Amino acid sequence: MTTAYKRDILLLFTTRVIRMFGYGFLSVVLVLYLATRGLSEGEIGLLLTLTLAGDAAITLWITTSADRMGRRWMLVIGAGLTIISGLIFSLTGNYILLVATAIIGVISPSGNEIGPFLSIEQASLSQLVPDNKRTQTFAWYNLAGSFATATGALVGGALAQLLQGRGVTPLDSYRVVLMGYTLIGVLLVVLFLLLSRSVEAPKLAEASSTPRTLGLHKSRAVVYRLSSLFALDAFAGALVVQSMVAYWFNIKFGVQPAVLGAIFFGANILAGFSALSAAWIAKRIGLINTMVYTHIPSNILLILVPFMPTLPLAVLALLLRFSISQMDVPTRQSYTMAVVSPDERSAAMGVTSIARSVGAMLSPAITGQLLAITGLMGAPFVIAGSLKIVYDVLIWRGFRAIKPPEEK
Repeated sequence: MTTAYKRDILLLFTTRVIRMFGYGFLSVVLVLYLATRGLSEGEIGLLLTLTLAGDAAITLWITTSADRMGRRWMLVIGAGLTIISGLIFSLTGNYILLVATAIIGVISPSGNEIGPFLSIEQASLSQLVPDNKRTQTFAWYNLAGSFATATGALVGGALAQLLQGRGVTPLDSYRVVLMGYTLIGVLLVVLFLLLSRSVEAPKLAEASSTPRTLGLHKSRAVVYRLSSLFALDAFAGALVVQSMVAYWFNIKFGVQPAVLGAIFFGANILAGFSALSAAWIAKRIGLINTMVYTHIPSNILLILVPFMPTLPLAVLALLLRFSISQMDVPTRQSYTMAVVSPDERSAAMGVTSIARSVGAMLSPAITGQLLAITGLMGAPFVIAGSLKIVYDVLIWRGFRAIKPPEEK
């Protein structure tokens, strides 16, 4: 591995850590901030839905263009949209302006990855490391992100609580967090500009004359099939985005921001270790089996969360769920990269990410309405867990016979 490759890998891991810190930093207080601004649960849910809808459109354009127009500049554009989002959200409570920003900007309501970054970064990593190291690299990449999200959630919640304890109004304390998110976008722009040409897509002669759709050519069929299933999984997952779960704990048990930050710090740390262990398991039972066999138990635990009668039991069920919930993530990402051509990787990750974003669009609005009804506050957990189990069964049936190169 050349020095340039090692430097680019380090930069891609660094941008992942900084970005995921920002997402976690913001997610714990985002819904609390919007509620303090005077938005109702229904308005917040709609706003978060439009955030995901805008993410889908922006990500589709950037990722399907990245392999042809340059991955580095597409990453810089994405970081610029992060700056715009944080700045406008922190400066205004005007609902129309917030909606417009949610549509065109990059802001994460869940603490999870959003925007074009993941697709382009992992496409770049796939050509910087050999096939037999790809899943392990993605596992470390996800572990780094989970640690960063966990730390961001802890710091964001603690900072808001600390400021409020010193006499700062809740609104202003949350606004400080949003300004911090804006500064993270500035740092990302700088780091993306430091990447070398080694991250750019290879120019394959046989692909130059092949008609493309959304940046795809010979891998279209498998990518479309994967995308349809990933959309179902994302719809279910977005019913319980981190900011909504934080709000649920606040309403159900009266949990304050600092404690919420600690809860999600622990949850994301466990998620990170579960992602790392996925690489070890996948070497023994395969990528698809690892995705499915670890995902089903985690979804059963998700269903159980709202039925826990006390805060400690609800937190325990949530933490147990996170301890195995992310094993499917690096395996899913590695599998997608493995079954497409090298010059389609950004597009393939982009299209599957778009499918996930489209699948997730309506979910926060549904959750917002359910949270407004006392007797149905636990319904998002049950619906999400049940749909995710359906996804697990379908992806195992549809793809267990299609093997990545390292399993052939």
